[in-house]
Amino acid sequence: MIYLDHAATSWPKPAEVTRAMVDFLEQSGGNPGRSGHSLSVAAARIVYAAREAVAGLFHAPDPLRVIFTANVTHSLNLAISGLLTPGDRVVTTGMEHNSVMRPLRALESTGVAVEVVPCGASGQLDLDRMRQALRRRTRLVVATHASNVTGTLMPLAEIAELAHAAGALLLVDAAQTAGAIAIDQPALGIDLLAFTGHKSLQGPPGTGGLVIGANVDVAWMRPLMRGGTGSRSEYEQQPEMLPDKYESGTPNGAGIAGLGAGVGWVLARGIDCIRAHEVSLTAQLVAGLRAIPGVTVHTPASAREMMAVVSCTVAGKDVSEVGLRLDEEFGILARVGLHCAPAAHRTIGTFPEGTVRLAPGPLTTPDEIAATLRAMEAIARS
Repeated sequence: MIYLDHAATSWPKPAEVTRAMVDFLEQSGGNPGRSGHSLSVAAARIVYAAREAVAGLFHAPDPLRVIFTANVTHSLNLAISGLLTPGDRVVTTGMEHNSVMRPLRALESTGVAVEVVPCGASGQLDLDRMRQALRRRTRLVVATHASNVTGTLMPLAEIAELAHAAGALLLVDAAQTAGAIAIDQPALGIDLLAFTGHKSLQGPPGTGGLVIGANVDVAWMRPLMRGGTGSRSEYEQQPEMLPDKYESGTPNGAGIAGLGAGVGWVLARGIDCIRAHEVSLTAQLVAGLRAIPGVTVHTPASAREMMAVVSCTVAGKDVSEVGLRLDEEFGILARVGLHCAPAAHRTIGTFPEGTVRLAPGPLTTPDEIAATLRAMEAIARS
């Protein structure tokens, strides 16, 4: 079996991740922050160690500003719903996932103004059009770091500069990039960084987070939900301290332990090494697909302008048929369709059918890419 669906979730998980989750349940299974006994303290230490690991990975100076969530969708909703109120204006791009577009459209119906900056045929953002969009007073800019359809990387530093010049905050969806490319949150000017644990960070499902930059005044960002935090229990009002303000309810301790182990695996392997490997695989995959008659590849010109997320279509073939044949005839697992990102597919001209998405990962080999190319050539010919 050749697994090329890492853009949906990484698999297999490193052994360290499974071991950390089992160890948490067997040895440190208390409720962190809810008791003073030894198991609760041990659990709290593991959760805080994971918070420190995430902060270190993104160069965030304060681990207490790492808010753990269930996934990147949860993180994006927390930031979007917490910051925007009727009368505010938000600017986003034409390559966003529904994790961004659905909460924005919901808020639009309440009086939040939403402007979508169009992108090019391969997903590249036109910075001049972003600059024009920001001439009007804007509260928030939301941008994916890399498209989950084309892999196209957004120029975050330039977007941040434009956003800040307009007095706006920048929220980044790092679902496809966290753990696969170096992200220095302060240096890039990212105010809020939303990430998921189960993709390139190699963690389990049900984990993610929001890293809140120092420039964000949390007094003005509302929690998405309220409840028990293990702190200030004498009050019926939500505490203002971080991370408690945004982390109500018992945390996913076992999942967070696995996430911490996944971050450790990424750091030990070397994020620059991971990136170089995936750029090489992407270049091999894109070049090979472009050489197959009838195959159209929807990616930027260079593998260095994108993540390891390659979308393609085959002339005369339904994408579902291609995906089924890859699986049943060749043992290659890919994802087909709209990838929960209809805006991106409208941008690149593949709506409503979508594309075949091939997404290698850090353990994918060049031989597996070569086998995939042979399979795609056989499907395109038949």
